[in-house]
Amino acid sequence: MRLLASAPSAGATWLSGTLLVAAVLALGLLITGPALRRRHPVAWWFCVGFPLVCLRVASTWRPLMAGCGLAVSRKPALTLVSGLVGNGTAPPQPRVPRRSGIRPTPGGFWFRVRLLPGQVPEDFVKAAPAMAHDWGVHAVRVAVWKPGVVRISASAADPLKNPRIPRQRGTGRLLTVVVGVLEAGTAWVIDLRRIPHWLIVGATRSGKSTLINALVAGLAPQPVALIGIDCKGGMELSLYGPRLSALATNRAEAVKVLAALVGETQERMALCRAHRVRNIWGLADGVRPVPIVVIVDEIAELFLIAGRGEKDEAQAAATSLVRLAQLGAALGVFLIVAGQRVGSDLGPGVTALRAQLGGRICHRVADPGTAEMTLGDLNPDALLAAQAIAPEDAGTAVLASADGWERARSHLLSEQEAESIAAEYAHLTPRLPGITDAAGGITVHLERLDPSE
Repeated sequence: MRLLASAPSAGATWLSGTLLVAAVLALGLLITGPALRRRHPVAWWFCVGFPLVCLRVASTWRPLMAGCGLAVSRKPALTLVSGLVGNGTAPPQPRVPRRSGIRPTPGGFWFRVRLLPGQVPEDFVKAAPAMAHDWGVHAVRVAVWKPGVVRISASAADPLKNPRIPRQRGTGRLLTVVVGVLEAGTAWVIDLRRIPHWLIVGATRSGKSTLINALVAGLAPQPVALIGIDCKGGMELSLYGPRLSALATNRAEAVKVLAALVGETQERMALCRAHRVRNIWGLADGVRPVPIVVIVDEIAELFLIAGRGEKDEAQAAATSLVRLAQLGAALGVFLIVAGQRVGSDLGPGVTALRAQLGGRICHRVADPGTAEMTLGDLNPDALLAAQAIAPEDAGTAVLASADGWERARSHLLSEQEAESIAAEYAHLTPRLPGITDAAGGITVHLERLDPSE
């Protein structure tokens, strides 16, 4: 009898102890929660935020799908009798799309949903704002995972307001640069080997120059040649002078440099043909020529025509850029074209060039036509997101490619930092005699590389 009496007592003691520990933990989280969220947001999210949002998603999934018109009645014919399914019988629950388990990310979560017959991904895209409101998160994005399945990802807060941008350590992978942070909270990486040519647009103080600073700072420590074309007298790109193999500061110089680059691609083409490879990456290390990254700042200055005498120069520049974009990816020549505005009024060459620039980055722009020209042919949702960028969101951009689109924010790198980084790695500047001579300019830092000449 004593043993039987002691068993409930031990169970009650264990239960009360468990409740006490749970109460202490809950009280501790309540007290330290705000400080933990402020100082260690990722830890707070995994410990507190993610479990709570999982409960919200699980409890609201069925009514949310029904409210958004994404639930399907199990017996559609019963609707013809005003919902009377039987005497005293509850109506059957509608079918809702089946979802997978919820998986956390450093700043949100994601899961997959299998579509019901007759549903398309656009139905879930329209319901994304309702999902964000019901779950109390910053934004919900819907993307196609595979036919019949969509991936729903959510950001608990806007990671672009106070981004924790990971710094790139060392030189990293060749032609790959970490320039900022994506809306998903991961690093924004520009990989020129994957997407070789980029178009970057943005109004004054929108963050375009900051992004170029971050790109040059990331490429400077790498064994690549940087060539600048800045038809505003070199006001922007001259900061990187010590690290540039050539710099064209007006359209006449730009035409010569671009023509020399086209000639360089012809030589590389012959080299690949002689070694029976399809691109320079198939060549041996001792034979492979140095990759070249061409940065064109303010494309409008290169294409605008003030008189009849400038028409031939503008056309020659456009033709060379299009040829480089068509041939450059396989031959190690990459284009980064930037400008405040891009439009068909600059001439047919702009439209032809845009078609070859697979990566697009749109900051806040002054006219809707530029955003349309940059993103309209890739994704209408990306275009709407770019047009919604506010003036106070400097550095925020929408990047798009054939793979999809993302909101992102570039790392704030000052002109002084970019200038010092260019000077620090000046000794890595490759000598490209034909292109340097075509520029007719900055070669002082190159002479130190070959004192015998």
